[in-house]
Amino acid sequence: MSNTKYVFVTGGVASSLGKGIISASLAKLLQSRGYSVTIQKLDPYINVDPGTLNPYEHGECYVTEDGAETDLDLGHYERFINIHTSQMNNVTTGRIYQTVISKERHGDYLGKTVQVIPHITDEIKRRIKLIGTKNQLDVVITEIGGTVGDIESLPYIEAVRQLRWELGPSNSAFVHLTLVPFLSASQELKTKPTQHSVKVLLENGIQPDVVVLRTEHDINADIRRKVSLFCNVDPDAVVQSIDVKTIYEVPLMMQQEKLDSIVLRKLGLPINEDPKLEAWRNFVTSLKNPKHHVRIGLVGKYVELPDAYKSIMEAFVHAGAANSCKVNLELIQSEGLTHDTYAERLSGLQGILVAPGFGHRGLEGKLLAVRYARENNVPFLSICLGMQCAVIEFARNVMGLTEANSAEMVDTTPHPVIDLMASQKEVADLGGTMRLGAYPCKLSKSSHAFEAYGSADIQERHRHRYEFNSAYKEQFEQAGMVATGINPDTKLVEIVEIPKHPWFVGVQFHPEYKSTVLNPHPLFVSFVKAALEQVSE
Repeated sequence: MSNTKYVFVTGGVASSLGKGIISASLAKLLQSRGYSVTIQKLDPYINVDPGTLNPYEHGECYVTEDGAETDLDLGHYERFINIHTSQMNNVTTGRIYQTVISKERHGDYLGKTVQVIPHITDEIKRRIKLIGTKNQLDVVITEIGGTVGDIESLPYIEAVRQLRWELGPSNSAFVHLTLVPFLSASQELKTKPTQHSVKVLLENGIQPDVVVLRTEHDINADIRRKVSLFCNVDPDAVVQSIDVKTIYEVPLMMQQEKLDSIVLRKLGLPINEDPKLEAWRNFVTSLKNPKHHVRIGLVGKYVELPDAYKSIMEAFVHAGAANSCKVNLELIQSEGLTHDTYAERLSGLQGILVAPGFGHRGLEGKLLAVRYARENNVPFLSICLGMQCAVIEFARNVMGLTEANSAEMVDTTPHPVIDLMASQKEVADLGGTMRLGAYPCKLSKSSHAFEAYGSADIQERHRHRYEFNSAYKEQFEQAGMVATGINPDTKLVEIVEIPKHPWFVGVQFHPEYKSTVLNPHPLFVSFVKAALEQVSE
């Protein structure tokens, strides 16, 4: 029998309160006490995964080592606990129903009527327990997406209600995150929304063990006692989560509030030692006390929703702290860059990053950003489609292939310097057909990439269908753009650089996915360092 304990995190009153950050913070604290832990996200939407969702709808699609397209919260999980997540860490309603319907078609239910209870709830419970038993973990933290009371979340709430009793006493704990709004007219914090939120949970058969109060103002002892009384939780299990300058302060704040100790007590686990958080504290100190500042432009077409580039933005936070530097990131809409405006808009930046994406919208603006960085010796990093833009721009303006393009954008281009992988040319289904997950790459030793990584053999995560067209490789290298990273198995080009440029690197993969607090990504660290060198003394 498994000894894994389970923590379920729910949210109430409003969405976007930070369940993912609270879950990741709790996981970090338990991990720092010596417990093996992972975090799982249950998402109520019917899409099978976020892979085909517009970033404006759902923010960034995060990719795991094993090639799962997942919710952006998994990025927070990895950045906090420094452990790779997998397909099992993100479960959607679409995937649950897809599995149950497939079983029904296969005859697994022997002609029985398939219903939400027990068939859907049983599949949810199976997936929750599987991740703990398969990995032999001490604690699994499961974040339930949405807000308590949502119709979409009801099967998940019912499943974890059943699971509490199946697991037995002291094997599960419920943490409920809720909002305590401040009414400026009366200068009061109001607990009534929290009371109603917990009441909805109680109506569904769940008594929370811990209530975390999200607030903009300090919550006094009287408010804590009131919440304790009306929500049936111990007074010391009412925890404050006040606004902080950076999400990376939240684990330290939760440790002060003794959230980890409360949860361990509820689970019957020993509070064996103080959390080992010295490296984390040093990171937060460096983050809050930068010695330098640098301006870097992020050029993309989804900049109106910063969550679309969440991992990139956090990678700059990590790299900035590693360089004792505050990265002032300027989000630049690529559609707004024209031949008349791009030079003025990009002037004064010490670094330029051209972001990933799909489709032709905003492409010309990205090409102009590449050209500005190349011609003005501005440190430059481009990712996925951004790297492809760097290739197209170089082909057009240096090699004289004025009609060069990606076959994704113009399938009749005479110079498809970016083309579809041969294995994908007959594939019509866009979902799940891309090169996804971690692949090896061999680096040239005389390159910025090798200097950054300190190793010739690396492995990075991908999410794309189109590639550098290797038929043009020799022509590019003769003109001055060199392939410095090659997949050793497929010989596909993964990294391009311009050796005569101070720092110009384009990567086909997504380095931002692997950047964490304790292991900032070397390419971002090197890029920020190069940008710092541009700052005038």
